[in-house]
Amino acid sequence: MSKTAILEIDGKKYEFPMIVGSENEAAIDIEKLRALTGAITLDPGYKNSGSCESKITFLDGEEGILRYRGYAIEELAEKASFLEVSYLLIFGELPTRAQLNQFEDDIRKYTLVNEEMKNIIDGFPKTAHPMGVLASLTSALTAFNPKSVDPHDDKEMYIAVCKTMAKFIVIATWTYRKSMGFPLNYYDNTKGYVENFMRLMFELPTGPYQSDKVIVEALDKLFILHADHEQNCSTSTVRIVGSSHAGLFASISAGVSALWGPLHGGANQAVLEMLEQINNDGGDVAKYVLKAKDKDDPFRLMGFGHRVYKNFDPRAKIIKKAADEVLAKLGVDDPLLDIAKQLEQVALEDDYFKSRNLYPNVDFYSGIIYRALGIPTEMFTVMFAIGRLPGWIAQWKEMRINKEPIGRPRQVYTGYALRPFVPVDQR
Repeated sequence: MSKTAILEIDGKKYEFPMIVGSENEAAIDIEKLRALTGAITLDPGYKNSGSCESKITFLDGEEGILRYRGYAIEELAEKASFLEVSYLLIFGELPTRAQLNQFEDDIRKYTLVNEEMKNIIDGFPKTAHPMGVLASLTSALTAFNPKSVDPHDDKEMYIAVCKTMAKFIVIATWTYRKSMGFPLNYYDNTKGYVENFMRLMFELPTGPYQSDKVIVEALDKLFILHADHEQNCSTSTVRIVGSSHAGLFASISAGVSALWGPLHGGANQAVLEMLEQINNDGGDVAKYVLKAKDKDDPFRLMGFGHRVYKNFDPRAKIIKKAADEVLAKLGVDDPLLDIAKQLEQVALEDDYFKSRNLYPNVDFYSGIIYRALGIPTEMFTVMFAIGRLPGWIAQWKEMRINKEPIGRPRQVYTGYALRPFVPVDQR
């Protein structure tokens, strides 16, 4: 028997159907609320509002659960590659060996970026933030791929996916090369996707870049952990922009801009800025732990706890191991990383932090890894965007295939009521 919710307004009762998801999440379907009652709901930040039904990602913040298409994030990070997970998110099932090989080969077909894109990147000053450059370059891809993608045409959609995966990783690394004044690199079709990222970033004309298996595997895991995270700010942005039938590149460019914000993708950058603050003040970790515990002190520990996960971030447990392996492999001598390890120990052992579930999250550990690899702080959010790309594509594709209506939130107007116009000489 289906359940209903009853809403009473001014003595009149209205029934609305209940929807239950595959993981027993309950929702009240209020699609006809305004038509029936004349009222709307007010939900700043949409914390209690579901904007869609989705089959892509399941997230339970209270229990610390994250699954892509039904697969536990722990198992995917251990057993799958980033391209396998990308295929899973976008097309719904894990690829066979033949499908995976074909997917990687087809991505390689589109890795060459039009030379005219260099004219666009040359227009930016060296000081431009990489995320601003990335958003612009992603949007510019529309000019070189003007044909609209039909999401209902499997072949057309597949080619668009391969093009996007191929070109995005190249232009993402170009934002770093631009800031460093290095010549722009091209994809090497003899190497893997994640291995290519490191080469695109760091190989110089003076000598080949030698990749390290531990580093490539750590980055592969990081990209998997960032690949999708339900209806977060940037993903919701991609869906709502796409709901106007804006193209895939334009929608992803909007997602890049949303991710740039310090309350979203900029969190791992904020971690390093905090570590620099502690280091510049003498590196006294105990002092800053006390400041964090003082409710009257404005200082906050960045990279601890999570807005969604109320118990623990399942991604942090996975990436902590990778961070330890990278630091051990590289043997980096860096005071900021020493401070990070001290903070980690305090958070995992101190009752104040344990009782409040202020554990190190994925942003804390990803910042440590990026720092150890020599990736500048301004590039951290670009790294996040590379990982999140397949999730954005999957969400855009699902939204279009489901024929979701254009996003158009309502509002409660609180301004002036009707008032007469006053001529300028009487004001």
